Amino acid sequence: MSTAPPQQASASPMPPGVTDPNYRPEPGRLGNLTVTQQHTLEKFKKELQEEGWFVEERMDDATLLRSVLSRHVDLLIFLRARKFDLAKAKEMIINAEKWRKEFGVDEIVKNFDFKEKAEVDKYYPQYYHKCDKDGRPIYIERLGKLDIKALYSITTPERQLQRLVYEYEKFLTARLPSCSAAAGHPVETSCTILDLKDVSLTAFYRVKDYVFAASSIGQDRYPETMGKFYIINAPWAFSAVWGVIKPWLDEVTVKKINILGSGYKEELLKQIPEENLPKEFGGKCECPGGCSLSDAGPWNPETK
Repeated sequence: MSTAPPQQASASPMPPGVTDPNYRPEPGRLGNLTVTQQHTLEKFKKELQEEGWFVEERMDDATLLRSVLSRHVDLLIFLRARKFDLAKAKEMIINAEKWRKEFGVDEIVKNFDFKEKAEVDKYYPQYYHKCDKDGRPIYIERLGKLDIKALYSITTPERQLQRLVYEYEKFLTARLPSCSAAAGHPVETSCTILDLKDVSLTAFYRVKDYVFAASSIGQDRYPETMGKFYIINAPWAFSAVWGVIKPWLDEVTVKKINILGSGYKEELLKQIPEENLPKEFGGKCECPGGCSLSDAGPWNPETK
């Protein structure tokens, strides 16, 4: 089979680095833009440049095309929106740039050192680990392991948020490019596993402010990074609540989210290679020192 990149299929060129001959970009992504969308992208970039908001190293075409899901259930803004609303797109990106300065994102990227990582992992595991079958980095969070008293004896909510931002930045600048190179096509999203086994509502309530702040950062500052989302060991009550919420969400978001009980292994293995899934979730991976601290993946040459 030929390894030549697929032919241009739209008004926009195929993104660089594509070696997967079967890659076909989704509508609204580079390599699959209408003439109107391509012109709108160019206009958007030009306006950001003229108004002094354009940052070349962060605002490539793929980033500008990422849509932002607002807190309203079906309003898509940024350029991959249903109506390509430039005013709202510009407002969102300007607000994001202001937030970066206020939060000190550049300083965090350069100097943040989460020395307590190994200890925090015991009480609230959150980590990236290898890739799914589509090349996405896998992100795992074990909310049921949360021990809030122990957690906040060794770290603070502020440092947790700084770590979150540090990891988001690494996700964009290191994980996604490495995964894209390994897959031979653009990888722009993650595959998330949220484990709710033994979740304590009391513990969750005590950490809710952090969870809400973290969710807000993800939605508003790092949009459309969710590719697949598996919620496993979901209790009956959670499934019932999801049944009420689901009709209010847009179809694209709903398709990304899978609510699973304790019998989740088969569904996970449809998306994740067995050798990449940690053993505790039904896979075969047993990284030396534990998968949650290995940072194994294409972005980490030492783990290859």
